Amino acid sequence: MSAVRRLVVEADGGSRGNPGPAGYGAVVIDGATGETLAEAAEYIGVATNNVAEYRGLIAGLTAAKALFPDAGTTGPDLRVHVRMDSKLVVEQMSGRWKIKHPDMKPLAARAAAILPPSSVTYEWIPRAQNKHADRLANEAMDAGRDGRQWEAAASTAELDAPARTPLPDRGPPGDAAAGAAKARAALAAARGGAEAGTLFEVGAEAPEAPGPTAPGSTAPGPTAPEPTDVSAIAGAEAAAASASGSAATPAPQVGWAAAPDLGAPATFVLLRHGETALTPEKRFSGSGGTDPELSATGRDQAARAAAHFAALGTVQEIVSSPLRRCRETAAAVADRLGLEVRIDEGLRETDFGAWEGLTFGEVRERYGDDLTAWLADPDTAPTGGGESFTEVAARVAAARDRLTARYAGRTVLLVTHVTPIKTLVRLALEAPAQAMFRMELSAASISTVAYYGDGNASVRLLNDTSHLR
Repeated sequence: MSAVRRLVVEADGGSRGNPGPAGYGAVVIDGATGETLAEAAEYIGVATNNVAEYRGLIAGLTAAKALFPDAGTTGPDLRVHVRMDSKLVVEQMSGRWKIKHPDMKPLAARAAAILPPSSVTYEWIPRAQNKHADRLANEAMDAGRDGRQWEAAASTAELDAPARTPLPDRGPPGDAAAGAAKARAALAAARGGAEAGTLFEVGAEAPEAPGPTAPGSTAPGPTAPEPTDVSAIAGAEAAAASASGSAATPAPQVGWAAAPDLGAPATFVLLRHGETALTPEKRFSGSGGTDPELSATGRDQAARAAAHFAALGTVQEIVSSPLRRCRETAAAVADRLGLEVRIDEGLRETDFGAWEGLTFGEVRERYGDDLTAWLADPDTAPTGGGESFTEVAARVAAARDRLTARYAGRTVLLVTHVTPIKTLVRLALEAPAQAMFRMELSAASISTVAYYGDGNASVRLLNDTSHLR
């Protein structure tokens, strides 16, 4: 009987924008010693997280095969255990989930054809245990951003990777007993039910609790769950149930534990228009006023925003409020990116009625009782027949639903106003109307909200003005 050579492939991929500038990383590890045998990474241009993850898997399996090209013939039998933090890739390649997306099918077929399917096993791991491949993917994306190719000789990805232990001798890598034990350990650590250091293999790390971050980022630190991944707890529960052979009816999932196979979200990058003459004086300026143009400062802000989005390369569509200040801001970005601007009436600012053009103090002096009622009740409209916050929220929500359906899976720049942006953020957080008064939005600031196929939303950025400095 020929010898058996056991390898571990860890792979990861990321997209800064989803879709956006993307890259992958993969590492091949000796299953007996934990030694790194090969690394691979590449910037692949604009792609989604899912595509980048699959490309990482393909690169890892290809590298493993290249190390032992005669495996199974004159050389040893090769057994490869793949470890990834993408639940989608692991479940699809394991045959437990159907591959629905047309972009994923050819990639999965390529991965499956590299080695005999019987010689490859798959395991989902928390992101904290996939740091080596994660750092390779980020190195590749950084290289692409700088206009160069990733070079293995310059990589430092392995330096900060967690220590590894050899695969257990009992049974093949990823067998049911070992898989269930690791899943239960991850579950216990994620829930804080035991000391994580006593639950994992020596040198391994407990999974990080999920939290919000920038789209598509695979950088270390608190991270939001990708649209194709589940939280550490949900993933561990599923793995434990599968490995132990038990069947249970899953409870309805919400929030971080939402169903993972949702595809890329519709990502709204919310850009408030640049300054007008009324902005620095903090005057009410809605859709019922004079429709002012951008000031010289506002035009400079629009140009800086345009340069920022050109450097990122993530915006695929532009939609604007019909008001002049937004159309001018949107045009500056569109000219830089070579895109067209669509107009959506639902993105216009509130009609402030008789308050248009007045400062807050002037409204307080002239319409004190009306202002007090407006601040206290979202159903109350400004003096003179303006719009209430409730009416604006209904209009903005309708626009949101319309645009998320049209631009599913795409990154869209919405150039709009204070109230619509605050409303989108408030609705995403399911916060009360009073939360509107607890947000600050500067002229030409950027906020971001992602919308998933199951109706969940993730606020990723609020009032960023770093591009203006």
